[in-house]
Amino acid sequence: MTERAKFVVLDGIDGCGKTTQAERLVQALASETGGEVLHLREPGSTREGEAIRAILLERDHVLSAGVETLLFTAARRQMLERLVVPALQRGAYVVCERFHPSTYAYQAHAGGLDADEVLALLTGWAGDPEPDLVVLLDVPVSRALERRGAPTDRIEDRGAAFQERVAAGMADYAERMERVVRVDGVGDPDEVAARVMSEVRRVL
Repeated sequence: MTERAKFVVLDGIDGCGKTTQAERLVQALASETGGEVLHLREPGSTREGEAIRAILLERDHVLSAGVETLLFTAARRQMLERLVVPALQRGAYVVCERFHPSTYAYQAHAGGLDADEVLALLTGWAGDPEPDLVVLLDVPVSRALERRGAPTDRIEDRGAAFQERVAAGMADYAERMERVVRVDGVGDPDEVAARVMSEVRRVL
């Protein structure tokens, strides 16, 4: 990894504004640094990851939280090996939508799996390289549901009570892990983007 290269994750509950803020962060980093910025989504970004994403989100599939965790971990490792490591080695910035906080919150905290076992799997099999910064966008579940609209996949189908558990899991992850900051995701997108960029500048 070069001195300039940085790996930043944006995460949060469904409807928190990850994609909007990731796009703005990519633009801001490119403008301020003049460097290459790679925008990724997780699971996905690689051909194999996108295939796994389809399996995870397709409503016809019945998957336990444990199976989901293994599939997310496989997609994440593929993305790290194929895209993140080469990008960092050539000095690029990487902005990724979702990472370990989502698996911890959705599959462990909300899905009923042992949190320590899930963290051990993630850090052991998809933990290198680790992000320089993880930004969790804090948005009340009711507000996020309004933004998101009707569910579009099998995980979004789980409803508001499930999302409340996910939100609690995100908060717990922030308490347990280093390099994680919580940013208020409520407000005008430009205001939120400024809050996010303020945190990102601390690691540049």
